[in-house]
Amino acid sequence: MHFFNPWHDLALANFGANYTPPASAMQMADDLALLPLWYGKGDAVIADGEAQQLFLHDLKVMLPLTAELISYSEIALRTGEPVIPWGWDPRLRKMMLVLGAEEHLLPSMAELEQLRCYASREHAVRILRELQEDESYFCGESIYFTRIENLQAYLATTPGNKVLKMPLSGSGKGLIWILGEITDKQTDWCRRVLREQGGIVAEPILNKVQDFAMEFFLQDGKAHFAGYSLFSSAASGAYTGNQLLADHRIEEILSDFISSVLLHQLRKRLAVKLTVSFPSYTGYAGVDMMICRTDEGYRVQPCVEINMRMNMGMVARSIHDQFMATDGQGRFVVDYFKKSHDALLFQQKMQRESPLSVADGKILSGFLSLTPVTADTRYMAYLEV
Repeated sequence: MHFFNPWHDLALANFGANYTPPASAMQMADDLALLPLWYGKGDAVIADGEAQQLFLHDLKVMLPLTAELISYSEIALRTGEPVIPWGWDPRLRKMMLVLGAEEHLLPSMAELEQLRCYASREHAVRILRELQEDESYFCGESIYFTRIENLQAYLATTPGNKVLKMPLSGSGKGLIWILGEITDKQTDWCRRVLREQGGIVAEPILNKVQDFAMEFFLQDGKAHFAGYSLFSSAASGAYTGNQLLADHRIEEILSDFISSVLLHQLRKRLAVKLTVSFPSYTGYAGVDMMICRTDEGYRVQPCVEINMRMNMGMVARSIHDQFMATDGQGRFVVDYFKKSHDALLFQQKMQRESPLSVADGKILSGFLSLTPVTADTRYMAYLEV
């Protein structure tokens, strides 16, 4: 039983069973509740509402989807079936217990404490350093500070703009940008993060050319490569979308900047380091990376952060591999609409201008919304193929 809880990172950072996510995160969870249809490989999806049922019914007319929907009230009836969320945290554990899920199928609090440790950006700092010791081609710098005095000294003596990161936060969130000197307000933010999470990550801002990621699946103490992710992000660092391309095509694009031999070596080294670093973790881990322009030419920052959960890059990878031809290409987008009706109007416009074409269960071209869209929808996930 798959469940989409995009507030997972925030809940894991808070680590309280009674944590209340912000309204925006709850809205996203409601609007995109059916996103697991596209990566759950036919398993059931937990979602409430008639609109979801009608949406799935219409999808099954066009595409080979075998998933079924389970309402919250039916969770207790699904004996022996585990819940597979976007990511586990204490809030979700309590929520599933209240809804009647079997406790022996849920992670214990001790296991969640281990997951919280694994999810810290402190691991990305260490793995970046280890990778750079092995290969001089890698660029970037990432330092973990536990004292405000040491952080201030670094900022005062190191030229250039910086980005500071909470150890635990959502992907693209929990960041502040130091452009020149740090402000009093930013210093207060640092003191609060140090008090609540025990550390802060500081990095120089690089001249980024392309975001990408390597996806891995960890199971039985071993990490396996699961595919590439070629994605885009806003200036703030927030995720905006993925290219829908076969892995070999992504490699060709990246090889315009770096050699495919280096990419393959990096894949092998990361698989080893993830295996050693996270021996008791089962699930996806996405390692975000950047191609950067430097004085020495193009270089790779090979470990910007590690997402210890399901992630949008794997959603895109699954959509392409399951529902598109090998040579198919397009975009997977997660968009936000500020006003009611705007998402619905956008969907109607795109359906008129780019009608969907499907043959033999594969999307050939056109626009497709991946989740139901109503007058109240704010978050929308869609394809343009």
